[in-house]
Amino acid sequence: MKIKESDSFKKIKSKLDNSYLDKVEKQIAKIIKNPEIGKPMRHNRKGTREVYVNPFRLSYNFNEDVLTFLDFYHKNEQ
Repeated sequence: MKIKESDSFKKIKSKLDNSYLDKVEKQIAKIIKNPEIGKPMRHNRKGTREVYVNPFRLSYNFNEDVLTFLDFYHKNEQ
């Protein structure tokens, strides 16, 4: 499976402090092992999934051969 990061995700990830970066990296490792672990989104975000990294959300989508990390945002900024 090929793994990609969107430009906005790369930018946000580069600004994270080490405590959140460690949490995000652990969640990314879990997602790579099992992409269906995240909660499926509905309506205008259909086709994406999210996992919770307190108090943030890590948004991604995947198909058979590509896993793309889309966004990392605060839960109140949905």
